[in-house]
Amino acid sequence: MTNQEILRIAMEQSARDLGCSAADFLAEENRVFPWRLGPEAKKYYKESTSGILLSYGSGIVAAVHEKLCMAVAEYLRGREWYCALGTPDLYRLNECLAAAGQEVAFLSEYYLPRLERLSLQPCAYELRVLYPADFAELYRPAWSNALCAERRALDVLGVGAYDGDRLVGLVGCSADAPQMWQIGVDVLPAYRRRGVAAALTSHLAQEILRRGKVPFYCTTWANVPSARNAVTCGFLPAWVEMSIRPQKNRA
Repeated sequence: MTNQEILRIAMEQSARDLGCSAADFLAEENRVFPWRLGPEAKKYYKESTSGILLSYGSGIVAAVHEKLCMAVAEYLRGREWYCALGTPDLYRLNECLAAAGQEVAFLSEYYLPRLERLSLQPCAYELRVLYPADFAELYRPAWSNALCAERRALDVLGVGAYDGDRLVGLVGCSADAPQMWQIGVDVLPAYRRRGVAAALTSHLAQEILRRGKVPFYCTTWANVPSARNAVTCGFLPAWVEMSIRPQKNRA
């Protein structure tokens, strides 16, 4: 697998997520499509979502409910993608959405591995590869980023860091798409800032690639430690997403 193949797989999956063509992500102009959550979309997308605005660094591709298409298209007209997905411009979008009972929800940044930058990071603790049978007792708040109790059937692989017999860090991946597995990592507070997250993430990324899948990693824009961990392990920003939801779904 090459960097180009990894990016192609990601774009093709995003196209299935949004109901467009992978070529749309390379266009300079912003494009709007009706939002239809299909069976091949990533498993974490919810029916309650009203739309996604996504960019791989060119124009924005927006997939939104049909009643929002006109308002979103008007908002995007003439705006550079990096302005349209940031403040203060987003306040204007939120005002337009409010008229339809909608609002801006989440802003997320996604990372893909850059193969020449990937390297196994050292760890002072024993690392063990874990499988679904090992996860049964681990669906607890301490490991809620690494594992997802709501979609446990998708948790397919992990790596644990052990201080003796004590699990002090855990990274897991969810088979959110046929060719793409998403990485999530947790480290107990007393063991943070010791390189545990980077060691776990880098080892799991290699395990995923060995299985012929594409590892990907997500952070919110404000999560500096998580973004730093991604870059340390050889991941680079690949695309950004902003979601829209009904105002009543704020909780």
